[in-house]
Amino acid sequence: METPPLRWGILGTGGIARTFTADLLTLPDHEVVAVGSRSAESAEAFASAHGIPRAHASYQALADDTGVDVVYVATPHSGHASAALTCIAAGRGVLVEKPITVDAASASEVVDAARAAGVFCMEAMWTRFNPAIARLRELIADGAIGELVSVQADFGFAAEYDPAGRLFDPALGGGALLDLGIYPISLASMLLGEPSTVLATGGTAPTGVDANTGILLGYPSGAVAVLHCSLRGGTPMRAAIVGTQGRVELPAPFFKPDALTLHRDGAEPVHERFTLPGLGYTFQAEEVARCVRAGRTESDLMPLDETLAIMRTLDRAREAVAVR
Repeated sequence: METPPLRWGILGTGGIARTFTADLLTLPDHEVVAVGSRSAESAEAFASAHGIPRAHASYQALADDTGVDVVYVATPHSGHASAALTCIAAGRGVLVEKPITVDAASASEVVDAARAAGVFCMEAMWTRFNPAIARLRELIADGAIGELVSVQADFGFAAEYDPAGRLFDPALGGGALLDLGIYPISLASMLLGEPSTVLATGGTAPTGVDANTGILLGYPSGAVAVLHCSLRGGTPMRAAIVGTQGRVELPAPFFKPDALTLHRDGAEPVHERFTLPGLGYTFQAEEVARCVRAGRTESDLMPLDETLAIMRTLDRAREAVAVR
């Protein structure tokens, strides 16, 4: 018997919704069957542009669409929690764009609701499912570079200042940490777990959100993570994972790598390349399908407990730089 396609609903009609939908439409075993927006006009325009059969004029109407298996939540950060809870209450699985919410407390509310309802829930940290990152995990697990010593990563660009824009408006969950810092923090979390020490310093934008933040994470093993995120200047956007017997380097942009280089002490560097179909989002969609078809409500590659730990780390970093 053929496996029926996974039926997606798209909640939100902004740039990231368009990007993810474009990749979904390249997958033969996935269908985008509905879109929901706060206005009928926006939903209908999005549906027309992407060939989606149903357009809903509210998030609740999308959540109530029984022809949808999983809803991709693509609102600004500040809307993630309420949208996800609406979908979960209606029995829909959710893939929630990163960060899953704006703080650990609201993230716990979403996770608790999904677990109580027995529906699928995952944070859309698309980097986690990239083949170069999968290879990185294999190398670390095989002891290719020995015991981990440090993770170094950065993500920054010079953003045009707009106090009402998503990146700078506190009401929309603005700031470098939530939008960019989550990538290096998630990488460190994947490799080292939840830190015992979180130190951070930096500067803020006129709206009060963090605009340039350096983060130092400490772990019980003695390993450290040295991370940087910025809305004020372009950074190399590379990552290095250092061990007692070598290191692995991820090229720019490290959150969408198509290669890695393994440096073993006393050996020539080994370069590996990987194919990235589409815009790089197909891998996370395939992970959702794998889990849902297996009857799983969580991914073991991006588990909800780790998502909560990452949110706690973000909270601690934000507290250290005195922003809300």
